[in-house]
Amino acid sequence: MMTKITSKTALDKILRVKGADAILEKFQTPCLHCPMAVHEMGQLTIGDIAKTYGIDLRKLLKELNEKAGAEK
Repeated sequence: MMTKITSKTALDKILRVKGADAILEKFQTPCLHCPMAVHEMGQLTIGDIAKTYGIDLRKLLKELNEKAGAEK
């Protein structure tokens, strides 16, 4: 079981969760296909990404944590 994903969780950690990439795709997270993001995934937080691209962070975190089976 993974620790709860928060707005401060880095993208590289989130992508270790099986199926998280599909959720990020659903929310149209552009960083998955950005060539520069590959070099920054350890520093890119999901909160910063959501803010930059207008993604509903609350809904995204809810789905990611459900998929990860995160501890409450």
